[in-house]
Amino acid sequence: MKLTSLTAILSLLASPLMAQDQMTLMLDWFVNPDHGPVIIAREKGYFDDAGLEVDIIAPANPSDPPKMVAAGQADLAISYQPQLHLQIHEGLPLKRVGTLVATPLNCLLVLEDGPIKTPADLAGRKVGFSVGGVEEAVLGAVLRTHGLTPDDIELVNVNWSLSPSLMSGQVDAVIGAFRNFELNQMDIEGVPGRCFYVEEEGLPTYDELIYVANPATMDRDMISRFLAATEKATQYIVNHPQESWEVFAASSEELRDELNKRAWFDTLPRFALRPAAMDAGRYARFETFLHEAGLIPGINDVAAITIDVTAQ
Repeated sequence: MKLTSLTAILSLLASPLMAQDQMTLMLDWFVNPDHGPVIIAREKGYFDDAGLEVDIIAPANPSDPPKMVAAGQADLAISYQPQLHLQIHEGLPLKRVGTLVATPLNCLLVLEDGPIKTPADLAGRKVGFSVGGVEEAVLGAVLRTHGLTPDDIELVNVNWSLSPSLMSGQVDAVIGAFRNFELNQMDIEGVPGRCFYVEEEGLPTYDELIYVANPATMDRDMISRFLAATEKATQYIVNHPQESWEVFAASSEELRDELNKRAWFDTLPRFALRPAAMDAGRYARFETFLHEAGLIPGINDVAAITIDVTAQ
């Protein structure tokens, strides 16, 4: 009896209790509060509990992550719903497999005490942008809602310098600013801003941040476990906002500042409570919007854009 017990114990010690599946996740940018559920899932051990070892990588170029997933160089990437529609039409083998931030973050940003009281006041003025295509279409929809067209304004490429170009007077407004970051940044610097929320100004609502995978190579089981772990992390964040901020901030010294703290609490209600859940109508409406804006040549079926990896 003793020999049998000793043999069993030695057998357990000789092999790992549970092998962790390796996953690579490419972020859309450097780590920030938008990635809260991912970081909390790692720090709280939820990935470990799901049998996953997730390598979280910040890209050198924000446009690279979807391309890396398409090329089989990463399992998942955090990307943006509007860009996904375009990338699929460009031939990239990608599908949305989960949602991270379930509301738009993009806004049309102006100075709080400036001359722009409504988007109609932009006639004859300069609007800064960083990424052509989708941002121009978004701005066009906002302008049309207020009786203007893109010909009524001057577009200025400010090369990612959104709030600085607005605060310095280089432009009168910027499109593509994130309401949870730029508003806080401007307030901290003593130049308060005001957002016109795109989903309230004529644009169909959409998921800002999503997880994308290559449907030909993805491991549905691993992705399902990843999404379950981030769902558990989101529940923890919602139930314990202050404690979760402390866990998040403790993960990296660069995160421990006033801007990230403010952004954390502003982002918290926007995280997808059910990351795996899919809203087919949301994707169909945005596909139609992009087609009507002339950015895509046709309209794909929703099944070509997004997939429920948890469905059997």
